[in-house]
Amino acid sequence: MDSGLPEDAIEVGRVLGAWGVKGWIKVQPYADDPQALFSTKRWYLQPPESVGPKAAAAPQVLRVIQAREQGDDIVAGIHDLDDRDAAQALRGCRVFVPRSSFPTAADDEYYWVDLIGLSVVNRQGEGLGTVVGLIETGPQCVLRLRPLEIEGPLKPADERLIPFVGAFVDRVDLAGQTITVDWSAQD
Repeated sequence: MDSGLPEDAIEVGRVLGAWGVKGWIKVQPYADDPQALFSTKRWYLQPPESVGPKAAAAPQVLRVIQAREQGDDIVAGIHDLDDRDAAQALRGCRVFVPRSSFPTAADDEYYWVDLIGLSVVNRQGEGLGTVVGLIETGPQCVLRLRPLEIEGPLKPADERLIPFVGAFVDRVDLAGQTITVDWSAQD
């Protein structure tokens, strides 16, 4: 990432465009619970993947004056951003915040970003794979694993899926970078 971003920067949303006429922006958060956006008054911007001429001129750091939920999105007033055109010029920019500013998770609660990359082993000590992502199914989350024996590009048919619920997850050891599950290596 750009050297202006904190080392622990996590992408948490993207700017949808201007909101109102006084320079506020509307942000689509990537999480159902957008608390990471409220946890800091500094948001770091990066241009969208397909950089347009206006997005390339986006400021690196936004100093948030006020932010609040507006339906499924977040609207925010930004210091030194006081007209609609300037706010609209940020459309498509990716919003990052430092992981260190996230609110502390409760016991037995984890941020997805902290689970990605962890090794998953079963009770017998057999390696099942590495967490490459999670799927939100509504009532529960599901771990997406890259099985140890799969190299190269991962196809959906190759993934191992394990529900991230107490019935199957025995222990999450963030410091040890492992998740222990009650799951067969053959499943």
